[in-house]
Amino acid sequence: MRRHEVAMERGGAMKCLSILGAVFMLVGAVACFKSKGKPLVPLALESGVKPQAVTLTEQGTQAYQARQFDDAKNYFSQAVAAAPQSGPAHYNYALALNVLGDKEQARQQFMEAANLAPGDKVIWDSPALSPYGDPQSPKKNKLYPPGTSRPGMGSGPR
Repeated sequence: MRRHEVAMERGGAMKCLSILGAVFMLVGAVACFKSKGKPLVPLALESGVKPQAVTLTEQGTQAYQARQFDDAKNYFSQAVAAAPQSGPAHYNYALALNVLGDKEQARQQFMEAANLAPGDKVIWDSPALSPYGDPQSPKKNKLYPPGTSRPGMGSGPR
């Protein structure tokens, strides 16, 4: 009887471990699919911007979707110059910069996009923006020129 009880315990433990392993695999698979999210795509500009900026954005979007990221960057850069107060224009430019590996300039453009479009959930909730700071506190993430630091308490003019 003793051997039979030991065998039953081992079988129960193996069954428990198998179920536990299956649960972990299922959780891992779900996490992988969830992390993919939506692909990052350029945004259309808001109404009221110059037609030239809209045209440049459309050309940039076509280049971006064709994976011609240098061309997309150039079009989006021109769109930003034509519509400097457009959050989506800065966001699109940042997407192209990010893909090309210019992370610092992309960070600046993502933050500018968030600052210019305070109510735009697409920009603020974008996974492209999240590595660059918490968009819920844009003042905290304010950029300062290279070589300078964020002012502290009492660090006014001397």
